[in-house]
Amino acid sequence: MADDREYPIEWDTTQYKYVQIADHIEQQIQDGTLTEGAALPAIPVLAEEYGVARMTIIRAVEILTERGLVTVLHGRGTFVRRQPQGK
Repeated sequence: MADDREYPIEWDTTQYKYVQIADHIEQQIQDGTLTEGAALPAIPVLAEEYGVARMTIIRAVEILTERGLVTVLHGRGTFVRRQPQGK
């Protein structure tokens, strides 16, 4: 069975998977695929889609939060934040 995963992860690299995932989601925010207020899929869903452990997704979301790109509302989900002008 061919791997037709929509989310590209390079397995043969020294870059952490959670950084790759955070960068990929950030790119989706920057190019408008994910817009302000959009909810990210739940952690278990993202873990399955990216083919990684839940903790890897949790770390990626932490990075996105640190970058100011998403906000986590406990019990509600993770949402794309409004981007400052010029970004």
